Amino acid sequence: MFSLAGKKAVITGGGSGIGKAMALTFARQGAEVHILELNAEAGEQVVAEIRAAGGQAAAHGADISQQAQVVAVVNQIGPLDILINNAGIAHVGTAETTSEADFDRVYNVNVKGAYNCLHATLPQMKARGGGVIVNLASIAALVGLTDRFAYSMSKGAIFAMTLSVARDYLAHNIRCNSISPARVHTPFVDGFIAKNYAGQEQEIFDKLSRSQPIGRMGTPDEVAALALYLCSDEAGFVTGCDYPLDGGFTKLNN
Repeated sequence: MFSLAGKKAVITGGGSGIGKAMALTFARQGAEVHILELNAEAGEQVVAEIRAAGGQAAAHGADISQQAQVVAVVNQIGPLDILINNAGIAHVGTAETTSEADFDRVYNVNVKGAYNCLHATLPQMKARGGGVIVNLASIAALVGLTDRFAYSMSKGAIFAMTLSVARDYLAHNIRCNSISPARVHTPFVDGFIAKNYAGQEQEIFDKLSRSQPIGRMGTPDEVAALALYLCSDEAGFVTGCDYPLDGGFTKLNN
């Protein structure tokens, strides 16, 4: 079950964290994995790991906020079956404290970046007769989080784009779903805590862990396993859905 043999997958932000876990998982299941990564060196390291295990992979340096770069890379890769819109950045602040520059930066990566990838890949999927898209949203799209104004805006947009694409491309055999993780323990999270809560790292890590009713953060492999299912033929009846992978955060924090 859940074989991706013969499938070509593009994963943005596949050089670390959740994206890396998905790249490794998809390659193990037989996919030819293409990583779009601003940090080209990190992408190449994941590719080397995949190839060492006998898988097929390639890395492509690209800034997903720049449509011309995305289109050029996608055209170079050729017809693809799977798109994972994973790359994203975070920001701490309210509507009052978020600067215009920071708002634009989050929007350009998280929202425009996903749009650029959709814009580039959907014509190929249509020509190929179908495909699967998984967008990484967040619990921030579903509930109110303190000091996450710009980030929540961007993930709410991802949630809405998922529904729109799923509806528009039903006749083209293209499925589109999203995953809304709660806190997932990645190097990004560790760096984010260190940058924004210097000297309080352990305290904040423990607090964020306890915010999930299940009592811990998720793991990248858990997100990758759900993405694998959604991209497999076994999920052929699933489209236009969001999956809160959240340790009970959205339903049990009462």
